[in-house]
Amino acid sequence: MAKCTYKLPEDFLKKISALGSHMDEVSEKVLQAGGEVVLQKTRSNLNSVLSGQSSGELVSALGLSGVRLDREGNPNIKLGFDEPRKDGSSNAMVANILEYGKYNQPARPFLKPAKSQSKSQCIDTMVDTLEKEIKKL
Repeated sequence: MAKCTYKLPEDFLKKISALGSHMDEVSEKVLQAGGEVVLQKTRSNLNSVLSGQSSGELVSALGLSGVRLDREGNPNIKLGFDEPRKDGSSNAMVANILEYGKYNQPARPFLKPAKSQSKSQCIDTMVDTLEKEIKKL
């Protein structure tokens, strides 16, 4: 049977041990900071694909959930739309039509580009936030 051993850098171990009982509150702040980056990029992309006749309802419905635990117990945050619209239809349906198009309406993607465009900035923001929170402890 093969055996594998690896050692984490000492400074990383010190940072992790400094978190201790503050891990939950720090992870919420880190996720919130990263989520805000993606939210702003998504909102910007959405505004750019909407026509001048837009009511602004879809943009105002865009937001972040609170930090919640998934089935495996990992904290996460989600970006999405409040429901329903004033006319009773679904914001998610309108967003889906914009993203993927429909018959006689070309796709005007804003979600997928926002994800790829904000990835590195989101990671950097989350790392910076984690570093700041560790220094506070």
